[in-house]
Amino acid sequence: QVQLVESGGGLVRPGGSLRLTCAATGGTFSTYTVAWFRQAPGKEREFVAAKKWSGSNYADTVKGRFTISRDNDKNTVYLQMNSLNPEDTAVYYCAAGSNRLITSSLRYVSSYDYWGQGTQVTVSS
Repeated sequence: QVQLVESGGGLVRPGGSLRLTCAATGGTFSTYTVAWFRQAPGKEREFVAAKKWSGSNYADTVKGRFTISRDNDKNTVYLQMNSLNPEDTAVYYCAAGSNRLITSSLRYVSSYDYWGQGTQVTVSS
């Protein structure tokens, strides 16, 4: 089984940057598709970004501002978040799923088998 632990959240001013980290244990990290989702109060969990071995996929709301990356040697996933705005405020979750996921499935919560506990990101002046 895979365990995922997020870190790096916090308070940042509009226009600022944060880098989130997700540490993975208990599995062969390189065999999984990895993703980031976020959930604001009163809203559904929302797709942010995903990365397979072959490339990356982003929600329209973050494309050009956020970058997902992975370091298989460290069993770690990152989300670099730039040009943050208050609408980015949410709990951010990392997730892992099958390396067989097709592109059209990457945005769905149900596509992923493992989830972290979440880390809070607050963008405010």
